[in-house]
Amino acid sequence: MADLYQSAGVNIDAGLEAVKRIKKLAQGTYNQQVLGDLGSFGGLYSFPASEYRDPVLVSSTDGVGTKLKIAFALNRYDSVGYDLVNHCVNDILVQGAKPLFFLDYIGTGSVNPINIESIVSGLARGCRENGCVLIGGETAEMPGIYSKEEFDLVGTIVGVADRKQVITGSNIKPGDLVLGLPSLGLHTNGYSLARKICFDDLGLKPTDMVAELADSIGEVLLAPHRSYFKEVYPLIEDELINGLAHITGGGFYDNIPRILPSGCGVRINKGSWPLLPIFEFLQKKGSVPDDQAYRVFNMGIGMVLICRPENLDRIQKALSECYLIGTVIEGESIVKLS
Repeated sequence: MADLYQSAGVNIDAGLEAVKRIKKLAQGTYNQQVLGDLGSFGGLYSFPASEYRDPVLVSSTDGVGTKLKIAFALNRYDSVGYDLVNHCVNDILVQGAKPLFFLDYIGTGSVNPINIESIVSGLARGCRENGCVLIGGETAEMPGIYSKEEFDLVGTIVGVADRKQVITGSNIKPGDLVLGLPSLGLHTNGYSLARKICFDDLGLKPTDMVAELADSIGEVLLAPHRSYFKEVYPLIEDELINGLAHITGGGFYDNIPRILPSGCGVRINKGSWPLLPIFEFLQKKGSVPDDQAYRVFNMGIGMVLICRPENLDRIQKALSECYLIGTVIEGESIVKLS
């Protein structure tokens, strides 16, 4: 007799094969805090409370967005898993937290075990590099919701910070300096506009070489989302930072105000950091004005750091690359570009 569930579009055996393929990848991220193994109903993690005076758990959930469309076109799936972990790590880093564990959700119209393995290999690599455990996840096969060839990818991260180490931005004041840490590309935001410009308006294919970019447009758009954890976390431990903003959806205009206390604004000096060719290309070919570009894209700055002037030298020496891009001014949570 035919398998009725499979005839309805759900292949349980393919799901089991996917779990078999990803089990060792997840186990490669485990540490002594992990209890149990992949496949249980929940992930068990023994929290090392004795290492903290007053621990605060910090959590975040995010996705990769329509960057997935580039991955589908190029049949490259490991990079988006890596992007997702780094994005989530950065989101809790800005509040002073170090990552503990990560869970993923993959929703698809048809489970392809090889593709699932590729996605999770990227997740596992990101977790290993950031000292984070890939403790569990969900792969949901939902015919009729997703197409057979595509999937959605979402992650949840949980980290920890000592209460006195939590960064809220409340100590920011006029006269503080604004530093920018460079991005590697679009990271995981602005892809709907980038895809429209490149593929709809210009008629490019992902494999087309673009002279201004010295690579194919697909490869440039798939540039990884950078994690800032290893470089920035020691500065947090040394209490050198007053505020951090992850420049994601909303760009400069919407993300920096999230950390500014009442009475403070920021003046950003355009031209104080190198603009990556991809952003020049998108602005020029898409006729994107500055006010929109700096709200959609990160424009080459993936993380903004705010500090006292007296801490600038120590911070610059500790970071591999950063730029003094502005100052905190009096105002009401505004960002001025000059």
